Amino acid sequence: MKAVILAAGKGVRMLPLTEDKPKVLIEISGKPFLWYVLENLRKAGVTELGIVVNHKKEKMEEFLEKYAIPATVIQQLEPRGTGDALKHAKAFCGKEQFLVVSGDNLYSVEDLNLVQRPDDFCYIVGKEVQDWQRYGVLVTERDKETERDTLVRIVEKPKEFVGNLINTGLYKCTAAIWPALDKMGLSPRGEYELTEAISILAQEGKVNVLKSRGYWLDLGSKGDIPKIESFLKQENRR
Repeated sequence: MKAVILAAGKGVRMLPLTEDKPKVLIEISGKPFLWYVLENLRKAGVTELGIVVNHKKEKMEEFLEKYAIPATVIQQLEPRGTGDALKHAKAFCGKEQFLVVSGDNLYSVEDLNLVQRPDDFCYIVGKEVQDWQRYGVLVTERDKETERDTLVRIVEKPKEFVGNLINTGLYKCTAAIWPALDKMGLSPRGEYELTEAISILAQEGKVNVLKSRGYWLDLGSKGDIPKIESFLKQENRR
């Protein structure tokens, strides 16, 4: 299966570490963070990689050459959100099913395998957390006949409790995503959000939700770096 890695963010919260490189290339335990992301995708059987970039594209190309990683670099000319970033990967994906991963998130091989479902549904992986107010919360409904959890809606950073199953940014998409992306409007922060396209498909009953069975590490701030380094050390992945 193919995978699209969204890696176009400038990483403003990571300054000055991101002055001369994309956020996903910040070094963790001696290697760029993205190396671990791509290594897990390889272990999960993903054979083709498309990486959407914007900030410091040349640094991404240098990284791929240094580590001899075959990948297609897809340039998003303006940082207009995750939905717009994925639209740039349409030619790379064609009509095939594919994974979408956030380049600043490290997903377990177990979950990368879990989401590779060969059916005609789109999938999103959620994880139960205590600090649900910081994330987009997945509201689901159980289909008794199929025993699937279908996505009803995504509530971004809710102030009141609607659930604690949050969006990890790991998806399996079908070709149904492309017309949904065309229907997106600008979000309140002036971007085209992938979650809106997913919500459009959810209204059509085309999105199922899976609960994470493995680990999920988010490189969201400089404070996350020592936590991730400690985790990788425990996993003997230095």
